Amino acid sequence: MKTVVNVHDLKTNYSKYLEQVISGEEILLGKHGKIVAKIIPLNLAKRPRTPGALKGKIWASNDFDEPLTGLWATIGNKK
Repeated sequence: MKTVVNVHDLKTNYSKYLEQVISGEEILLGKHGKIVAKIIPLNLAKRPRTPGALKGKIWASNDFDEPLTGLWATIGNKK
């Protein structure tokens, strides 16, 4: 559920709205009748790593670890 709150009400009842956010609710912050921001809960729960989960989704060329010879000649020292 999303709640729309004006700035004055948020300042007055900050603790109440913070508890709602902590419990998973989103708070939409309004000013002069327009929604200007959204306060959402942080998702701090980390999912366990799954080895190989990106297999087939990432590509690297065979020479990705080769030295970048001549890099500085192409980037800098153009005066």
